[in-house]
Formats: sequence, structure tokens, C-alpha cells
Amino acid sequence: MDPEAWSLEALAGQRLLVGFEGLRLDAELRALIRSVQPAGVILFRRNIATPEQVRELTAALQSFAARIGLPPLWIAVDQEGGRVARLPPPFTQFPETPPIASLAQAERFAAITASELGAVGINMNLAPVLDVAPAGFGSVMEGRALGSDPLTVARLGAAVIRGLQSRGVLSVAKHFPGIGRTRLDSHEDLPVLTEDLEALESFELLPFRAAVDSGVAGIMISHVLYPRLDPQRPASLSAVVVQGLLRRRLGHKGLALSDDLNMGAVAQACSFEEAVRQAFRAGVDLLLVCRHTERIARAHAVLLEELEKGDSQRQESARESIARILDAKGVLSERQ
Repeated sequence: MDPEAWSLEALAGQRLLVGFEGLRLDAELRALIRSVQPAGVILFRRNIATPEQVRELTAALQSFAARIGLPPLWIAVDQEGGRVARLPPPFTQFPETPPIASLAQAERFAAITASELGAVGINMNLAPVLDVAPAGFGSVMEGRALGSDPLTVARLGAAVIRGLQSRGVLSVAKHFPGIGRTRLDSHEDLPVLTEDLEALESFELLPFRAAVDSGVAGIMISHVLYPRLDPQRPASLSAVVVQGLLRRRLGHKGLALSDDLNMGAVAQACSFEEAVRQAFRAGVDLLLVCRHTERIARAHAVLLEELEKGDSQRQESARESIARILDAKGVLSERQ
């Protein structure tokens, strides 16, 4: 697919991963996909009833996207195991917290999860969590993190990434550059981590370096403020973090995703429209807007405006993002 032949509306839409209500491809969801032309959708418990229903939903989504001329959709889910698992029984449950505590468990989790996701048409897992939660700290990620030691988290996370991706499910590691040493929940508040780059390098960043070395398809950027890196913007809206730290310092060549732009941390930092604008300008490839059709439409409008009015540097960054997206979708097409 040649993006040079695409409309600006389509190029803007391919920067979005969107949520929706309901269990099936109804008229409202068809209208959303037709108008926004997103890169993909994300499923939550509200979209999931049975394996058969999920399989029918994902097949209908892919068929409709092809019919209106879109490339294959990413169909994503947060299936971490433990506390965060969107797929209910009869999908395999990993109830332990953390759900993975050994290399054998990491490999088993990845094999079972990839098999079950692939069987129902889900091709992207927003996992593993690579945050490191120090013991006794009261971390917001306690119970979700794979451990309190960076090297352990790196080893287990890399095994999950390899296990998922070798079986055709793209892996998105999170939440860069690491939120294990924060206590506030970014769904509601704006956490602040005051560590400098040297401290981050020796702790938070070790698992993400391992993920990059493992060829992880995507990395999700947190809504946390790291004032020693960028005193003005949360990581998900910061070119210092996305371009400087993730791209240049760590060498990540895959996708960069925001966390959900509906979250409270973003609302404390700026307006929704400004968040979309800043994430785009920071070089985030895929912006998550996980519910509210009206907000998804507003995000699309802001992205379209940025593409129409952007300077040459911004246009070049946009072309690089689309190239990464289409490259990853090329892999997706081969696997389907």
C-alpha cells in the first residue's frame, strides 16, 4: 500500500487505536471506522462475551476494513494475566499476582496467550508490563509488575515478547520509561517521578532495553511526568522522551504508542485536543482513545489539522510514523 495515494483523512486515522461499545459490528461502529479509518481497535471486557462472539466480531471488523479499502486492523487487548486480563473464562486465567515469576511461567503464559488470542482474531497484546516495582514501596504497579529487580523483569519480559511474537501476536511493552517507582494512578492523577537519567538507566530502563533488543513490536509511553527529563510535559506528550530517549538513546525502531488519552493524568496536564496535538508532535505513532465516539472524532480532526498545516519537519516525522505503521501491518498481513 502506497501512503502517497492516501487521503489526509486516512493518514490521520492510521494514527489512532480506538475503543468502542458493544459486542458486535453494528451501524455505529461501522460509521466510526468508515469516518475515522483507524489503524485498529482495542477490546475491553465490555466487548467480550464468549470466544465465539469475539471470533465473529474480529472477523467482521477485518472484513469491513478490507471492504472500505483499509489495511488490516490491529485488534488489541490488555491480556497481562493476573489483575489485568480482559478475556474471561473459558480463556485461560493466570490469577497469580504477579502472573509470571519464572522463565518457565513466562514461556507458558506467552504460548497459551498467543494461541488463544490468535484463535479469536486478536493480533496485538498490550503486554508485558516492564515496570519494576520495588518491594515494600507501595507501587501503583504492585501485583502487575513482573518483579522488584530490573534484571528479573528484563529476563521475564523478553521471554514473553519472544513467545508472543514468534506465534504471530505483536507485543507492546509498557509503561515507558517506567512507572514502578510511582504510587499515584495515572487513570486519575498525574504521577511524578523525579529520578534523573542516570538513575532511570540503572533501574527503570533496563527491561525496556531488553525489549528493544528482543525486537518488541511496540512500546507504550506512560502519562507520568519526569521533570528531570522534561519539566513541562508527561512522557506520552514529550519529544524529549519519545524521540530523544526511546528512539535515539534506546534505539527503538518499532511503534511508539500512547496510553489512553482519556486518562486523568492527561486532563491535569492539558486539554484533550492539546494532548492529541502534543503526542503527534512528540512522534507518538499510535494514539489510544479508548472510548467516547465524539472524542475519537475530535482526535481525528486534530490529527488532520496537524497534517494539513505542519511544517516540513513535522511532515517528515509523520511520514516516518506511517512507514513504521505500514511496516508492522505488512508483518500482520503475512501472518493472517
